[in-house]
Amino acid sequence: MTGKKPQVVVTRKLPDAVETRMRELFDTELNLDDVPLTQPQLVAAVKSADVLVPTVSDKIDEAIINQAGDQLKLIANFGNGTDNIDIAAASRRGITVTNTPRVLTDDTADMIMAMMLAVPRRLVEGAQVMASPDGWPGWSPNWMLGRRVSGKRLGILGMGRIGAAVARRAKAFGLSIHYSNRQRVHPDLEEELEATYWESLDQMLARMDIISVNCPFTPATFHLLSKRRLELIQPTAYVVNAARGEIIDEEALLDALEAGRISGAALDVFENEPAVSSRMRKLSEQGKLVMLPHMGSATVEGRSEMGEKVIINIRTFFDGHRPPDRVLPSRD
Repeated sequence: MTGKKPQVVVTRKLPDAVETRMRELFDTELNLDDVPLTQPQLVAAVKSADVLVPTVSDKIDEAIINQAGDQLKLIANFGNGTDNIDIAAASRRGITVTNTPRVLTDDTADMIMAMMLAVPRRLVEGAQVMASPDGWPGWSPNWMLGRRVSGKRLGILGMGRIGAAVARRAKAFGLSIHYSNRQRVHPDLEEELEATYWESLDQMLARMDIISVNCPFTPATFHLLSKRRLELIQPTAYVVNAARGEIIDEEALLDALEAGRISGAALDVFENEPAVSSRMRKLSEQGKLVMLPHMGSATVEGRSEMGEKVIINIRTFFDGHRPPDRVLPSRD
């Protein structure tokens, strides 16, 4: 890279090694306090920066993009999902958008597998008993009984990289793999996973013991698990979501959990995060809902690799080449 260093604004605190390297390579403005930027601060950033490095917690919508200065040429998202960015609006302004794919697959799949185990086996409830002032009353044959995972049917919504990684782990735990996807996966992958493809999501949901949401959030997948579809799920089934909160009709899910129409759920993402409702907290206390603070990809290694991808995308772009992780507007 030659000439003037590009001015880069980073919206949240990143790993120290990543921030240090960015300071070495670019004219970088960091967020040392790690407090989310307000909308006026984001507008100020796009008016001055050559590159904006946002995260999932920053909504870079059309209103913000339309106020960007002509010098803003790249939005290098620190994250795999880009539903926080209006990519079409950026494209209309000639702004390139990149993300950080393929580094979080295993970390996220590990967490999803843990969530799939946590709910039927009541792991969080057991941990809470041990941490309570009253302590553990002692072993009993009928106490803290959960459900066996092995031998159950797992229905995966979205058989992309993460969905396939979840399926591989689940198969090792003795689950039968089923999936619904926009397109059927390659026969070799189906054979490896011994997976059953369902053209009808409704029919798959009605037959599964555990349902894992692994599809991206797009306008087409908003409330994909709607009230109607949630009513198709067996009362003995469990729902796991570590994709995006908006894919499930959250209020309808809470209704189903409260009424006992679904046995339990584990959520790492929420429709209005970071806010969670009192209904959710009550269901959590009752052991019907496991809630995690959007930590599916939260590993030291993963965050560092994400930062490295951001740096590569910025350097490649300003070296005059197409960045490796460019995201194009959806044709849906």
